[in-house]
Amino acid sequence: MDASVLFSIEDQVACITLNRPAKLNSFNREMALLLQQLLHTCHTSPEVRCVHITGAGKGFSAGQDLAEVTDPDGPGMQRILSEHYNPVILQIRRLGKPVVAAVNGVAAGAGANIALCCDIVLAAENASFIQAFSKIGLIPDSGGTFFLPRLIGWQKASALAMLGDKVSAAEAAQMGMIYKTLPEENFTAQTMAIAKQLATMPTHALALIKQAMNSSLSNTLETQLHQEDQLQQQAARTADFKEGIQAFMEKRTPVFTGS
Repeated sequence: MDASVLFSIEDQVACITLNRPAKLNSFNREMALLLQQLLHTCHTSPEVRCVHITGAGKGFSAGQDLAEVTDPDGPGMQRILSEHYNPVILQIRRLGKPVVAAVNGVAAGAGANIALCCDIVLAAENASFIQAFSKIGLIPDSGGTFFLPRLIGWQKASALAMLGDKVSAAEAAQMGMIYKTLPEENFTAQTMAIAKQLATMPTHALALIKQAMNSSLSNTLETQLHQEDQLQQQAARTADFKEGIQAFMEKRTPVFTGS
């Protein structure tokens, strides 16, 4: 039996593929825990400088596998969020490397919110996003009530959470929910090209950008300005900063090592 999450490393990009295509890559416990393990590998591996997450088949992820929710021997709702999804969201946000979500089809429920917590979200033109929770009497989880209002504003986020409207990739890009859409043809190659570009960039600086963005979600302006000062000083001490300056002066393309 194939693993529920596939993993490989290509040109310093960790390729993570949600792999339950017959279930539109809906999550069960095995899949969620395996994804956590692989994200930890991405955190610790010096070979990895960027992470690319996509789905096998026609969907990115339809969210939680409801068969597991109704299974009397399953983990139950009292464990699904705390043990399955919340650790994944925190791992992605704390990972000191850029994470690209390549949304190749439907992203619903927790599947949508896992995508939206990533650093750069790219969607195929045929993809869609659905906050499907209210349709079965639940609330958006996996950071949905945190990220969505910050991405698209209170009114749109509230309406999408309550109504459960299907949002096309084009609409998602227009409202600022995602970075951009790409043609369905050669979608994976195009998103991997962006991930590989990130992997050649000054990795430490990208990690500091991510740290600053995370802090901005709760900092005051004064506190954020102070943190920018501190992080900028860290960035200025890296070998990549020295290389960037030297390459600029010599009118050549810099070669960053992530140090």
